[in-house]
Amino acid sequence: QVQLVESGGGLVQAGGSLRLSCLVSRRSIAFDTMGWFRQAPGKEREFVATIGSDGSTDYANSVKGRLTISRDNTRNMVGLQMNSLKPEDTAVYFCALSWEKYNPTRSAGDFGAWGQGTQVTVTV
Repeated sequence: QVQLVESGGGLVQAGGSLRLSCLVSRRSIAFDTMGWFRQAPGKEREFVATIGSDGSTDYANSVKGRLTISRDNTRNMVGLQMNSLKPEDTAVYFCALSWEKYNPTRSAGDFGAWGQGTQVTVTV
């Protein structure tokens, strides 16, 4: 079955940057929609960013202009460049794959495969 593995999380000061990566195995992502979600302690999982098979993107308002999602179909990877990080960005970040959608989607229910998550902590 398809496997997603995130990497790149860590501890960073406010205003700093991190780059998350998600490596997908056992399935080509070329025609899939990919997404990033996050979950902070005590909160529900929330949408962060999504990228369709044609490269079109959509972002949560809270991250627009600071986070950038990208995909590399040849390497079967999805990235999330995170700049100007804020303490409220602290969360576990999850990569997700939708084999039902070609276009960007914000709905967690559209994604059938998920990674285990990577922790991002932003300090003041």
